[in-house]
Amino acid sequence: MAHKTITISEEAYRALAKLKEENESFTDVILKITRRRDEGNILDYVRSQKPDQEFAEVLKKIVEERREISISTPKF
Repeated sequence: MAHKTITISEEAYRALAKLKEENESFTDVILKITRRRDEGNILDYVRSQKPDQEFAEVLKKIVEERREISISTPKF
């Protein structure tokens, strides 16, 4: 496999190093990050689907229920 040398900032290096697991190379980390981006997210998935009234109603209900949830900060 061919190799390329790139220059990155100290900040970018530290960010990659935080994501890097013990037996993982920086190449592995970069590929993992870029694959995630290529796979998209749930919003991309929803946008790719045909309009569905039943799904819209379920999603609306979930959003309304989440608005009612209140999480208090513990006091120590």
